[in-house]
Amino acid sequence: MHLHLWLLEINVKAAFFIFLQHIVPQHGLSRLIGWFAASRIGWLKSFIIQRFASHYRVNMHEAAEPSLDAYPSFNAFFTRALRDDARPFPEDESLILCPADGAVSEMGPLHQGRIMQAKGRSYSLTALLGGSEERAAPFKNGSFATVYLSPRDYHRVHMPLGGTLRETVYIPGDLFSVNQTTADNVDNLFARNERLVCLFDTERGPMAVILVGAMIVAGIETVFSGQVAPVTKGPQSVSYKELPAPVTLNRGDELGRFWLGSTAIVLFGENAVEWMDGWYAGRATRMGEAMGIPADRTEASTVANQDNSTE
Repeated sequence: MHLHLWLLEINVKAAFFIFLQHIVPQHGLSRLIGWFAASRIGWLKSFIIQRFASHYRVNMHEAAEPSLDAYPSFNAFFTRALRDDARPFPEDESLILCPADGAVSEMGPLHQGRIMQAKGRSYSLTALLGGSEERAAPFKNGSFATVYLSPRDYHRVHMPLGGTLRETVYIPGDLFSVNQTTADNVDNLFARNERLVCLFDTERGPMAVILVGAMIVAGIETVFSGQVAPVTKGPQSVSYKELPAPVTLNRGDELGRFWLGSTAIVLFGENAVEWMDGWYAGRATRMGEAMGIPADRTEASTVANQDNSTE
């Protein structure tokens, strides 16, 4: 009986939280929070930073600048850089790196062009990429990984694999909070929130890294175009293929950052990568650790093991 009442209480709280998500002015609230986050008023930014760091127990020992007072604004603190030695990358350069600190929301193969959002819920790959079947086709039977960045995490997103930027697509949308409650209860969450799709050509074929906005996220920024925050009626695509100097980022390079946090989604094509054992929904992540291996290398290992067993 007590368990039943406890579960009922949880469901009521979740339903009320989702209801609030629908009725609040999502963009207006996010812009207001963005003003506070960008403020350089000394006492205000110090108060916000101190309270935030204490409440979320932010680890400043790994920050390039460990002093809270040194940051000119909350945004500067929130997008703080790490010490050079804070995230050593694996020496094997063929391994696919985790793009961000946080936790795995979901990961695995795509099924018939759909991506798992949470247990019992999935969403359209085509919708995620802005409604273009042409953009979605290379990833239709591929692999995905969704990493949720919590408030206490390092909030820069890095390259899982080196690549040359082919196209970006800014897609306007809602700004629902992104957490386990909304993933479990809001249909098509990642395909309806504001997001920036970055499409790369890599040695493993096409790769997409999608930066998903959320409630009170003050902005998304990339290293190649700066802040991406236009509110438009439809997707805006920018081609990088015809530039005199291509935009090429190495494995582990910073790609972008969130001004207040959200989610990064990585996509690879069919037979490109295999996710490593021990990676599953709910697993804590650290940017730069190996999370994938080239699919052909796993196949080669299997063949070698079969050959050895017959000798």
